[in-house]
Amino acid sequence: MNLAIPLANSLHRATLDAIRRQAPFAAMGEDAVLWLVQRLSVAYYAQGEVLLEPAEQPPDALRIVKQGTVDGVTADGHSVFQLTVGEMFPLGALLAGRGAANRYVAETDTFCYLLPAADFHALLAMSPAFHDFCTRRIASLLEESQRAVQSEYALALDGEPRFARPLASLIRRAPFSVAPDTPLADALAGMEQARIGSVVVADAAGAPVGILTLKDVLARVTLAGVPLATPISAVMTPAPATLPDDAPVADALVLMARQGIHHLPLVKGGALAGVISEKDIFALRRLSVEGITSALSRADDPARLPALAQDIGDLAHSLLAQGMDAENLTAIISSLNDRVTERIIALESEPDRKLAGLRWCWLALGSEGRMEQTLATDQDNALIFDAADDAQHAALLAFAQRVNARLDACGFPLCKGGIMAGNPPWCLSAEDWQRQFAQWIDHGSPEALLHASIFFDFRPLAGDAALALALRAWLNRTARNNPRFLHQMAGNALRNRPPLGVVRDFVLSEDDAHPNTIDLKLNGATPFVDAARIFALAAGSPQTNTAKRLREAAHALKIPDAELADWNRAFHFLQLLRLRHQHGQQRTGLPPDNHLDPDTLNPLDRRILKEALRQARKVQARLAMDYGL
Repeated sequence: MNLAIPLANSLHRATLDAIRRQAPFAAMGEDAVLWLVQRLSVAYYAQGEVLLEPAEQPPDALRIVKQGTVDGVTADGHSVFQLTVGEMFPLGALLAGRGAANRYVAETDTFCYLLPAADFHALLAMSPAFHDFCTRRIASLLEESQRAVQSEYALALDGEPRFARPLASLIRRAPFSVAPDTPLADALAGMEQARIGSVVVADAAGAPVGILTLKDVLARVTLAGVPLATPISAVMTPAPATLPDDAPVADALVLMARQGIHHLPLVKGGALAGVISEKDIFALRRLSVEGITSALSRADDPARLPALAQDIGDLAHSLLAQGMDAENLTAIISSLNDRVTERIIALESEPDRKLAGLRWCWLALGSEGRMEQTLATDQDNALIFDAADDAQHAALLAFAQRVNARLDACGFPLCKGGIMAGNPPWCLSAEDWQRQFAQWIDHGSPEALLHASIFFDFRPLAGDAALALALRAWLNRTARNNPRFLHQMAGNALRNRPPLGVVRDFVLSEDDAHPNTIDLKLNGATPFVDAARIFALAAGSPQTNTAKRLREAAHALKIPDAELADWNRAFHFLQLLRLRHQHGQQRTGLPPDNHLDPDTLNPLDRRILKEALRQARKVQARLAMDYGL
């Protein structure tokens, strides 16, 4: 039975002290929190009692869990989240002025603070911190956590966050550009006079159509013996990568690492606004992606590569400590790991005469295929090739095995499940790959599909990308036309439930190897990865990255922008938590893994972890609704 009892004055101070330990009250002014406390009452609910039913009318009060656990149940009886001490509900209904969408049930004997709806809206107007939290719930929590991380690493950022500042802030001089018909002699003279390492070739409207760097000059002009009267358009790199000048620095870091470039034209309204180099970006701090990428491109001895791979980990630690978000950080790690793999492939394939004339493509799978690698990653790769006879197939297998061994030496362990290009089942012709995917799609058992899901994230890494792109186009057409396959994939995805508890916050592992932990990869990030893969296949999207898959599928699936943003924030918090956990292990000499004891988290991160896992349940609820599961 609900017994609402006003707080007596003598309890105000104790209530104030207790409630200020929770977000968002810890960030609110003393006067606002005291005003809140003076208007609270306390209600008791016995185990199993319904606190709030779905209704057409807006709820009469905001409820804050004081003690106990509240279960959120959908209309069809599915439990989708649990609320514990300090958490508020139903925020969405109160903010939108609508009835609650879920039933709220006391899982244990529960006490709640009640704040009348009118006072809730008054507090929104009174306290910016309270308003910000209620309207941007998970985003607000993540921002508070990020501030705590930066404080923990004791790294103060200069003014604005380094990686969020616009690229335009790095422009130091007016851009130097020339027309496509400019003679090389004039362009090089201009570069020398301006003391710059690149020249942009722009059309009549000022839009970049090419770029030439000093490194290009050596290979394409000096060594090739090209006359200096030649128009620059004959030797420039056409269609250069560009970014808007208001894009964040993090975007340039990812693009440079992914494409192996060191100069980047910036555009405004389509016209050239400036040029930045990696030196401009890394003047912000004493680190250098350029040093790693340049050393990799020059490395002719495979024995040098393990040390360079270690440098990538060290750089990732620094970026993590300086507050880079997980989406960009995992993309940079993946991009640099790509460069290691590409260099190994070049060193192993170029001298191999048996590969001459063969069309083949190295495929990145799993987290590498999704551009989501963390500090703990093994190998997941495959090889696709055009028609080859037995001898050529044997040569490709031997080449792939050498690459797998080199990657292992660089700190990317051999896949325990054998999913590597050097294993015959995963070194196949284009026709055989289609046959393999068709077998999974048309006849695969749920167990087979579960193990095969990693292959659906393939991305071309080196060699003839056209082979991979053709396979992707065929796969998307085939998957969209097979509802049974997508239904089975969805059923598999829903077997992996986020580990939210009822009596305790989390369901912890009882595995002897990792007792009392949560597997942040399998039980945290994977529900988002699996759902995004299915959404992408259903929509025919070529994307492999989880966040990009969700963003592309959102329009087709009519997912509200706010809901999509919360899914991606939750996914990237789990990725960030994995990175921080792995970083901490490496600093103490332990091998990195994904098994986190949630009791080691501070209260804020523990709360965000719960919210992130709830968002995983919401993604799964959407998947269940779409496929009738």
